[in-house]
Amino acid sequence: MKPTTLLSRTSARTLAAAGLAAGLVLTAGCAKSEDDASDGGSASSQDQGDAGQEAMSTGGGGGKTCAIGAYGGKKLDLAEATVGFSQSEKEANPFRIAETASIRAEAEKRGVKLLTANAQSQFSKQISDVQDLIAKGADLLVIAPLNSDGWEPVLRAAGAKHIPIVTIDRKINATACKDYVSFIGSDFVEQGKRAADRMIETTGGKGKIAILLGAAGNNVTTERTKGFEDRIKEKAPELKVVFKQTGEFAREKGQQVTEQLIQSKPDITGIYAENDEMGLGAVNALKGAGKKAGAVKIVTIDGTKGAVRGIVDGWIDGVVESNPRFGPLAFQTLDTFTKGRKVAQDIVIKDNAYTGKNAESDLGKAY
Repeated sequence: MKPTTLLSRTSARTLAAAGLAAGLVLTAGCAKSEDDASDGGSASSQDQGDAGQEAMSTGGGGGKTCAIGAYGGKKLDLAEATVGFSQSEKEANPFRIAETASIRAEAEKRGVKLLTANAQSQFSKQISDVQDLIAKGADLLVIAPLNSDGWEPVLRAAGAKHIPIVTIDRKINATACKDYVSFIGSDFVEQGKRAADRMIETTGGKGKIAILLGAAGNNVTTERTKGFEDRIKEKAPELKVVFKQTGEFAREKGQQVTEQLIQSKPDITGIYAENDEMGLGAVNALKGAGKKAGAVKIVTIDGTKGAVRGIVDGWIDGVVESNPRFGPLAFQTLDTFTKGRKVAQDIVIKDNAYTGKNAESDLGKAY
């Protein structure tokens, strides 16, 4: 799918993929669903062509790389290693389902032993989960962090054994190539800017808008908010943010917050939801209030089938993708690193976009 020209990218995203300096596989297959989050399960995968992840550039790390010599540890054969994967949230959100399924499918494809754990949206459990994965013999770790802070106990335990860590979709506040090897994920500031561009277009750059903030305590929420607000101030000063409240990245909470919003700000023009689940909750609230499709403009981030279908049905005006299919790129990064070659400390992936122009034709590429 080609991103719409109306949703712009920053100049940083034009950097050559060669900046990865890691020999990473650029196109990744994808997995659609998984059976459960317990150890030893297998995921069914579904080839969706160019819906898989593609590494675009290094981002935020200034092109910095990491190798075993700097990180510590020793070379090993990934096929003979045990990889531990820590999922942060319940397998109810389509993003998390697709993310875990992709990790499982790639491990199965490569014949790699995989240990998994799910923190069920509890940060203290995620810390103990990762410590348990280390105790069970994980040679390598892939972590989808719930929060960005508070990882010191895990980093000490992993550092003592020189266990390489790759974080996906959210960053941890630690030092790359010392505490962890690489971060793989989207440019979240850019996602916010692209969402703002779509909101400006669909509202005509005027009116009152609300932001359904993601969960507190992680870089995704902070950066998606910054990108959106900065772009609105820059390009549409007559579009005013009059309401901000967390919907905790959850559909039910997004609906509750939007119900409050409709009561307190009945003349609201648009809603920016920092993930699809909150956006779909907002749609439910608007339907419950008797609003017509399109009366309030909604722009979201993720790219789930439900949200893209919402565009087709007229309830959502734009979706900026945040691709969850990390498996191939995460395992390729580990494979490259454990062979002794350099990998990028920050690996930025391409994200597409959906509007009324392509939502129906590209629905099959959503997850």
